[in-house]
Amino acid sequence: MKLFSSILIAVLCIQSFAFAGSNNTGDKAGKSFLVMSYNIRLNTPGDSINAWPNRIEKVTGLIRFHQADIFGVQEALPEQVEALKAAFPDFESLGVGRDDGISSGEHMSVFFRKSRFEKLDGGTFWLSENPSRHGFGWDAAHNRTCTWLKLRDKTTSQEFIFFNTHFDHRGRVARVESSKLILKFMKELNSGNLPFILTGDFNATKDSEPIQTIMAGLKDSREVSQSKPYGPEGTSGGFLVKEKSRIIDYIFINDKVKILRHGHLSDSFGIYYPSDHLPVLAEVEFLP
Repeated sequence: MKLFSSILIAVLCIQSFAFAGSNNTGDKAGKSFLVMSYNIRLNTPGDSINAWPNRIEKVTGLIRFHQADIFGVQEALPEQVEALKAAFPDFESLGVGRDDGISSGEHMSVFFRKSRFEKLDGGTFWLSENPSRHGFGWDAAHNRTCTWLKLRDKTTSQEFIFFNTHFDHRGRVARVESSKLILKFMKELNSGNLPFILTGDFNATKDSEPIQTIMAGLKDSREVSQSKPYGPEGTSGGFLVKEKSRIIDYIFINDKVKILRHGHLSDSFGIYYPSDHLPVLAEVEFLP
């Protein structure tokens, strides 16, 4: 009987220790969350088999499977934003149409998990000489915007700033000036030096002036990931499954953010990707 009692006590102690260890691990892991940047490709019939109606479930399924807690999308037309809202009812979103500041045109919307984050402030500015109103900037071919939010992480009570944008694909001057404008707004909106995250399709490679301008004030999350970056090198190159040579989609951070892991997600269906861009995913944690 004494031997049985001793064994039982030992088992209970081991279980108690294991449970405590599991809680500690969970607490530590709970501080991090997943950020995604995803150019989902606009809804256009010209994409034929890869038109949006044939991709909705693939795009939303990818985001859901990889458990993004915050994701910034680019090229989302109003009907695509509504599809994302319907697919993610547990998320809140912010974003306006770039062509009228309401609903017309592509949205650079940010979606965030309501159970994890609280919106404190937010808005949109245009990448132009007149950022407070809709209009083309510099030599850009289209209206371009940046959506921003100030959020509070309910798990850690840490406040942070999140930007999501899409630079022009033709205007060289516009891309450089957009980078400068992004950094200017970052300083103005983040005067308290909070953790800062910038996602987007920048239509520019690492060695270009627009990206070098941004990296004068921010870090590329892929370069500072604590684990080896996952996935192919490139992020842009069409729907067809093949090697993508250009990285033009990024997640940038300031020195208040740590990157635990980073990946370019190459999920595919047959011979096609869900979009003509690969999503970028990073697990982030705020530094004390």
